[in-house]
Amino acid sequence: MPFCCSFRGGLFGKPLPEPERTRLPAILALETGLTFPGRLFGAFHGAGGEVVFHTGMTGYQEIITDPSYAGQIVVFTAPHIGNYGIHAGDDESPRVHPAAVIVRDHCRRTFHRRASRSLDDVLRLANIPGLTDVDTRALTIHLREQGTCRGYVGTGNPAELVARARALPPIHETNWVEKVTAREACEFTTTTMPPEGDEPFRVAVLDLGIKRSIITRLQAEGCHGTIYPAGSPLETLIAPPTEGVFLSNGPGDPASLSEITTKVCGLLDTDLPVFGICLGHQLIARALGAETEKLRFGHHGANHPVKRLSDGKVEITSQNHNYAVPAESLNRDIAQITHRSLNDGTVEGLEMIGRNVYSVQFHPEAAPGPRDSHYLFRRFRADMAARRSDGSPRRTGTMPRRPDAASPPSMEG
Repeated sequence: MPFCCSFRGGLFGKPLPEPERTRLPAILALETGLTFPGRLFGAFHGAGGEVVFHTGMTGYQEIITDPSYAGQIVVFTAPHIGNYGIHAGDDESPRVHPAAVIVRDHCRRTFHRRASRSLDDVLRLANIPGLTDVDTRALTIHLREQGTCRGYVGTGNPAELVARARALPPIHETNWVEKVTAREACEFTTTTMPPEGDEPFRVAVLDLGIKRSIITRLQAEGCHGTIYPAGSPLETLIAPPTEGVFLSNGPGDPASLSEITTKVCGLLDTDLPVFGICLGHQLIARALGAETEKLRFGHHGANHPVKRLSDGKVEITSQNHNYAVPAESLNRDIAQITHRSLNDGTVEGLEMIGRNVYSVQFHPEAAPGPRDSHYLFRRFRADMAARRSDGSPRRTGTMPRRPDAASPPSMEG
């Protein structure tokens, strides 16, 4: 089923019957050797993945349906999860992506008039295990001190489960983008006509694991476009009537995506506005010659302060990433830093000098999260409007590339 078309129904339609069942004792075993006891809900089987913690107070539905969490076990630091249920239409993709979910207190009863089913119901449907009654405070402290690590949720001998966690492949050894990208191209239409003209702006979206709310924001800004699978050729992305290219969020290690980095290098040689978020940000940085590195425990939450360097304004942002761009690896002659994290000083945004190419590490679509950064979508629209009214290409020549990036297809002719 095409990615964008599947948003029409989503996961959450007719509720499943809620069975009376005893929660099965189980544990989360970490590769560090530490174990945390709890009780299973959702699917009653074992699962393993990279363990990360999320500090948002709300938004568990959006988080479990965010493709960026593919292959990970998500620990929620908010104590009560499931209390407002699952709402039809709020899913970020057609399925649940984390390998498992860890909570302190799973609320069996839901208290919201819009709730169409429970979290337990959705996890059972998706065959994803959840673990409740876990000391998530101690677990989060351990992850902060020791760093993100592999873990396994299951029943049985703790030593055997630790061994299973250690046997899991590291996240950088799997092409997670390939697992979550669209299988075929599909179109989306605008919900708001652009004020600058009668025709919607045509956007090519490279789907690396995109969230539905990003498409919703593009539609609200007067964009009509096509969502392309990650393996789509550069010529397809930039072919008329494309007026701008969007690079989405997604899972995995950006350093392992050399073919997509080469594609982004080709985008830098065009005059098209290019806007990237999260993984898209990291790939733009690598195309500009910068490096990426894995953070100790990542940024996952809807409460991260980011400073906009142009005017000193602080934006509260929604974030979900394990990798970042080291500031010292960025060539300041071709790109400048636009945003910085106030928590650890990491690069949160960059802009190519002399070109309408820019990106942010955080999620300006804000689902879940604050809406401080919606202006970035308005800028993308304004840049496409300026290019349309100009009517002439504004090439800046061939840009420096990473040594490991192959030359992109020729843009001439």
